[in-house]
Amino acid sequence: MARILAIDYGLKRTGLAVTDPLQIIATGLTTVDSKEMIPFLKKYFLQEEVELIVIGEPKNWDETDTHATSLVKEVIKKLIKEFPHIPIKTVDERYTSKMAKQAMIEMGMKKKARRNKRIVDEIAATIMLQEYLTAAFPNLSEGEENQRT
Repeated sequence: MARILAIDYGLKRTGLAVTDPLQIIATGLTTVDSKEMIPFLKKYFLQEEVELIVIGEPKNWDETDTHATSLVKEVIKKLIKEFPHIPIKTVDERYTSKMAKQAMIEMGMKKKARRNKRIVDEIAATIMLQEYLTAAFPNLSEGEENQRT
């Protein structure tokens, strides 16, 4: 089974996360400079089979677009052009950065480490991907066996 890759795209940096091959657990992959994301993904896709890209779509609390929504839509067009064989799904990315910072506190990370935006972006992508998995396969989150096809 192939992996699912999540993208938390930002103007400067992009956090990336992937599932294990069984698509059960999301783990942080890395954070790359946004201008280097496509070249990084080209190399990664040569090494790992990815069957789905999940990308965070920025929205305001009232579901309206943010200033970054159009930027993400342009990135999606580039991804479709570069990787036409991999489907792309957008997911709500609201509050993932705040959740990432809270997770860092709960993990006992020092304040200096929590200021590292590259780590925040990677954790935010991981949270986004784990939330996608939980929503897509709710039986697994309840501990039940589930065949994924």
